[in-house]
Amino acid sequence: MIELIQEYGKSLLWTDGYHFTGVVVTLWLLVLSLAFGFAISIVLSVGRVSEKRWIQFPVWLFTYVFRGTPLYVQLLIIYSGIYTLDVVRHTEFLNWFFRSGYRCTILALVLNTCAYTTEIFAGAIRSIPKGEIEAAKAYGFSTWKLYCHIIIPSALRNAMPAYSNEVILMLHATSLAFTATVPDILKIARDINSATYLSFQSFGLAAIIYMIISFSLIWLFKRAERHWLKHLSPL
Repeated sequence: MIELIQEYGKSLLWTDGYHFTGVVVTLWLLVLSLAFGFAISIVLSVGRVSEKRWIQFPVWLFTYVFRGTPLYVQLLIIYSGIYTLDVVRHTEFLNWFFRSGYRCTILALVLNTCAYTTEIFAGAIRSIPKGEIEAAKAYGFSTWKLYCHIIIPSALRNAMPAYSNEVILMLHATSLAFTATVPDILKIARDINSATYLSFQSFGLAAIIYMIISFSLIWLFKRAERHWLKHLSPL
């Protein structure tokens, strides 16, 4: 194990000398997918709880499809399947976009986490006490102001424990990036295994790195929960 770390540690952590690899790529995929997925899901979660059927149904259908199919299959369709379509190959922008394993991986991760996060936030919105909303309306809050100052902030705080689980799951999901030849932690571990035939040590080292990142994220979320959900703690 020590010899592997000395020889391949740099590739696992940040670079192979030419490109970023390993932990850097994994965290880059995680941050980008969570950032885009989080922003889109806030808007979609409002649509998900809308009383208007024509707004609610498309959001429900989106979350149903992406929560009902494996992320691995979604990545294969986006990376391998879509590029086989003539309209994609003959459209300059689409050709450029779907030719990249990085972009396809991020798109698959964004769509997947967006679907789950939308349902998490929608559930948090539904759990807000009606008294808070009625009180805000009594003070003359418009719908826009009501969502910006009452509903969304309250929902985000209440959804934090469930969303922390989604973040950890997305970290684990980034390990599928090797399918699109993206040099994340698992891809480098597979390359090390191919070069050394030390399967236990190669993948064990990758598992340790994933565990360190996971527990670091859990620690950060626990601190955030103690700060933002202090009002829910027993006296």
